[in-house]
Amino acid sequence: MKFSERLYENVLPIWQKNHAHPFVQGMGDGSLDKNKFRFYMIQDYLYLIEYAKVFALGAVKATDLKTMGKFATLLDSTLNEEMELHRQYAKKFSVTLEELEAAKPSPTTLAYTHYMLHVSQNGTLAELVAALLPCMWSYWEIGKDLNSREGASEHEFYGEWISMYASEEFGQLATWCIDLMDELTGGKPEVELEKLEEIFLNTTRFEYMFWDMAFNEKMWPTDE
Repeated sequence: MKFSERLYENVLPIWQKNHAHPFVQGMGDGSLDKNKFRFYMIQDYLYLIEYAKVFALGAVKATDLKTMGKFATLLDSTLNEEMELHRQYAKKFSVTLEELEAAKPSPTTLAYTHYMLHVSQNGTLAELVAALLPCMWSYWEIGKDLNSREGASEHEFYGEWISMYASEEFGQLATWCIDLMDELTGGKPEVELEKLEEIFLNTTRFEYMFWDMAFNEKMWPTDE
């Protein structure tokens, strides 16, 4: 069994909860409240800024030019494609660029991104990949699932999101990261694999928390 298959089996119950979350289901059937998606887009924009830094660290930790170049491609794709989608969505939801730039992260966004950056800065390349992979892989899975529903990809507000993450281009990026995870873990001792498993599990948990945070529009409880 490939290590990526082992990871997938272990987190499948959480991924099933992600797919079933009312935020995700609401995008699929078009019933999601636009204010919730607006909140999500702002927080995800802030998340992607930090996520891009993980790809930059991947280029630093890579030991060959091909891998360095691929991480550079991922960095460029995140900064200039995913974030551009967010900026375009912002216009649909009457979010100005000034509001995006002035936005503050929620506690969940802070915790998730700080954990990823901590692992990426202090760990191995394999640990970095384990930290970033659940976001990319699960978004691809969710995108494909929602895209299979009649009319979902044509929805006025959520169709572009679904189409982007279901796309072949995004799938190729996710597949490359999955394959890199398998390449980096070949022959590693069980104690190291278990550590990678824990990192992957933690960021998978954060993915669920992010959907939940967006659905409930949760900022700091002391500000309520």
